[in-house]
Formats: sequence, structure tokens, C-alpha cells
Amino acid sequence: MLSNAKEKLIKSLHTKKGRQKHDQCLVEGRKVVDMATKYVDFKFTPKDSQQFSDLVTTQAPQSVAAVANIPHFSLEDLKKLDVIVVLDGVQDPGNVGAILRLCLGFHAGLILIESADATNPKVIRSSAGAVFKTPWMMVDRKNIESTLKDIGRRMYRLEKAEEAQELSAINLDKPCAIIAGSEGNGIQLETGGQSMYIQHNSKLESLNVTNAIAITLYKLS
Repeated sequence: MLSNAKEKLIKSLHTKKGRQKHDQCLVEGRKVVDMATKYVDFKFTPKDSQQFSDLVTTQAPQSVAAVANIPHFSLEDLKKLDVIVVLDGVQDPGNVGAILRLCLGFHAGLILIESADATNPKVIRSSAGAVFKTPWMMVDRKNIESTLKDIGRRMYRLEKAEEAQELSAINLDKPCAIIAGSEGNGIQLETGGQSMYIQHNSKLESLNVTNAIAITLYKLS
């Protein structure tokens, strides 16, 4: 059975403050726990606690969950990859998790600026455990320009700007960084680069950021 101390720890990992304090995160579901194996501190099941349903964050029945150490990737880890996705203000955990999964699928890294916390249980579930397998970093907005300069690669901006070109008409060069913003606010970064958009039915106002990145990463593959 889980001790009171471990149950208290698990509940604290529901919050960003708790995750930062302990440098650990909550992992839920067999497949995601298996992806996190290298980082797992301890696992627990409904047999280990009568409060299991309160310890996990999903309402769907889970057979196992775990407390895992948060992975820490360096800028050098990201620079080894030909493609880096930069998310500017993407707050939806489902989108961030799905984009982490895409990055794993297309051998890309991820930089997060004022976006959903990559250690949020919803992000981890949506990433299907990719958060433990693909390099990612959270960078403060005040430091992002120097970070992108250090990366030293071609920049592409996914946006419907006046000077933007249609994606299919551009020969994308690697290594590169793909910058994308939220559907509501777009890209806030002033970093220069080739603006590009994805042509779609005019009845649709805009593509979901995850879909736009998926199309772009596929073209780069």
C-alpha cells in the first residue's frame, strides 16, 4: 500500500508548483508508463490505494499510474535534430501533447514559450509518452531571441501574414525551426523568417495548430 507521504506527493504533482518543487510528474496509463520507464520512480495501481481515483487526474479507468522524474533536455540535444518546432503561446494541453507526439514521429525537437506545461498530466497523456522520448525545452520569452540565435538555423513562420507564401510553393530547407502560435493570438515573436500558410477551404477560418504542424513536418520528412 502507498504511504501517506507518497499519496501526498502524488496529489502535489497535480499542480505545476508541486511538479517544480519535486522535479517529478504524474504518468497515467499502461502505455504511457511503459514509455516513461527510464524515468519512473515508482508505480501504483488501484490495489495500492483506496484513493486511487483521487490520485489520478483522468476519469477513465486506469490500471496503473506512476511518479516519474521530469526529463531534462539541453539545447545541444535539440540542435542535434534537423527540425525544431517552436510553440509561441499555445496553451491547450491537448495540442501541446499532440505536437510532442508529432515531434517524436518526425524526429523533431520542441521549444515552448508561454505554452502549456509539458509536465502537465493532460499533456503527458496527449503526448502518449513522447514527452519522455523527444527533446523539449521551456524557454522564457525574455531569453527566446538569444536561444534562437544560438540554434542558428533557417526560420519558418506558420502564419497568414501579408507576405506569406503558400507552403506547397516553398522548398523547405533543413536544418530549420518551425514557429507556430495559438489560433487566437498567432505568433507574438518578432523573430524574422519565411512566413508561410497552408491553403484550405475558405469556409474554415483557420487550421488547428496541431494539424498545421503535422502537415509541415510531413512535408519536411
